[in-house]
Amino acid sequence: MTTVTAAVVQSAAPLFSTPAALHRAEQLIREAVGSHRAGVVVLPEAFLGGYPKGLDFGITVGSRTPEGRDLFRRYHAAAIEIPGPEVEALAAVTRELGVHAVVGAVERQRGTLYCVALFFGPDGYLGLHRKLMPTAAERYLWGQGDGSTLPVVDTGSARLGAAICWENYMPLFRTAMYAKGVDLWCAPTVDDRDSWQATLRHIALEGRCFVLGACQYLRRDALPADVHPVQGDAPGTVLIGGGSVIVSPLGEILAGPLRDGEGILSAALDLDDLARARFDFDPTGHYARPDVFTLHVDETARATVAPTQG
Repeated sequence: MTTVTAAVVQSAAPLFSTPAALHRAEQLIREAVGSHRAGVVVLPEAFLGGYPKGLDFGITVGSRTPEGRDLFRRYHAAAIEIPGPEVEALAAVTRELGVHAVVGAVERQRGTLYCVALFFGPDGYLGLHRKLMPTAAERYLWGQGDGSTLPVVDTGSARLGAAICWENYMPLFRTAMYAKGVDLWCAPTVDDRDSWQATLRHIALEGRCFVLGACQYLRRDALPADVHPVQGDAPGTVLIGGGSVIVSPLGEILAGPLRDGEGILSAALDLDDLARARFDFDPTGHYARPDVFTLHVDETARATVAPTQG
């Protein structure tokens, strides 16, 4: 029997303070390894850079305000560049600890921000996935990824992939990732609804994979005093309510869901359960019908400017 201990982190992401977010991420990875003996650690969506829940950035249809533009300036400044010092610092931690980690972040590439999942391992930084489709008002803040950042990382004992928040609802995205052989499906998110649990359990059953769901837990008093979320300014107001969970390949909850506070969940994953679960269902293998259904995935990197060689 081959086992790996997985840990999902539920914590508030410091907003507008990159050094604080990096320090907290390092602490949490160390705690997951030290206290839970984790070999794989997942941190929530937008942990480096922050998720500005409840802020409207002064946007109405057809207009923006100067105050909203300046708020975006602050958000843009708190994002990280890849490669960059924050990535190097986290890579040093995972090299030191010999652990794999998936960390949600906001990437800055000149004037555009992207919501990303960063992959790390005992060899350091391994790559990233850019969120393909920001949801609703997230489109004010984040650009769209393309098919060139859909990595699956081989840890030596299992294959690690990630879908960020509502990407988990995209059936063709899921199919593409199943075809890459994902064993540990990481779902960094800020979706705290009870219905989200059904989504993660469905993915576990559909993909016959372990699902590691890491959600933020964020209260109003964790935000700077000079911003005002629509949920109100009472310090104890919960903006993101958690719900982190670990699910087996047959849809059984192994840990969580965690509510009402920050914390780390862990579970020992029996990797032999992957074969047991795939015995009667493999969505892109023996249960597929390629004579009827096929999916074409374009993994080309899309450049806005492609110079012509003369």
